[in-house]
Amino acid sequence: MFDLPIIPNSERFLVLLNPKATGVQPALLRRRIAGAMAMHGVAFDIVETQTEPEALGVVSRAAELGYRAVVAAGGDGTIALALRATAGTEMPVAILPFGTGNQLALNLGIPDSLEDAIRVAVEGRTEAIDLGRVGDETFALIAGAGLDAEVMASATTELKHRIGVLAYFYWGLKHAIAGKSATYRIVADGEEIEVQAAMVLLANAGLIGAGSLPMEVQIAPRSDFQDGLLDVGVFAPRHLPDMAGMLWKMATKKYSGDERMFFLQAKSVRIESDPPVAVQIDGEVRGTTPIEAEIRPLAGKILVPR
Repeated sequence: MFDLPIIPNSERFLVLLNPKATGVQPALLRRRIAGAMAMHGVAFDIVETQTEPEALGVVSRAAELGYRAVVAAGGDGTIALALRATAGTEMPVAILPFGTGNQLALNLGIPDSLEDAIRVAVEGRTEAIDLGRVGDETFALIAGAGLDAEVMASATTELKHRIGVLAYFYWGLKHAIAGKSATYRIVADGEEIEVQAAMVLLANAGLIGAGSLPMEVQIAPRSDFQDGLLDVGVFAPRHLPDMAGMLWKMATKKYSGDERMFFLQAKSVRIESDPPVAVQIDGEVRGTTPIEAEIRPLAGKILVPR
């Protein structure tokens, strides 16, 4: 375990590096980050953690000591972990997008380049955002049950690092052709719905980019980081053309008039399914249904461009 300085320093940054998420040699990335931070003349510590409990412990300790910010270098799972450790505190999270999808960075307008992202970390403004919670885990973007979690479970780490977020689309199309579905029982703020579908998504903010493809889709029509609500999207494609049609409708923001998908909003949601299906939380596969989620209004703080 890395020992942080005992004396609190409100101008010191903690850089949290997830070596498994970056797809870049950790030693090289450490040098690049250190050089860029040094260019701004700020004090920092770089910590390379190997496990989630270790990362949570280091970030929580930094929040207790009064660090200026935690700079999370990795993918959406790494950012969610940093947000979980800092939720309810005054220490913001900055994003260095080095994961497969970097969807949270896309939603918040964080630059792709290391140097520009570090400039946001040092010079950006703090924005309060809602966070979703499933058990003791936090998510900033999306939790889901069904097809999307199956996609993430199937795409290997090697494939994701080689072709990035397109790996999800590759496996997604393969699963869509198989036509998997389940009977879902959804309880949203006490209201119960039963439906046959391929997946149910719980979006905090849901802009999803397709890497090198010229397409972005908004998962739900009213998703917002600051509305105090989860957006529940239910999707029931019957075959590959259905999947393509739904993606096109979301990309063009035409959500109504399609029986294959519908949306609602709630502060708390429970999802059951028959049979049980895989669950994901911000891209990390987490067992199977049932799943219970709730919104934590403005519980997270993120550094965004001025």
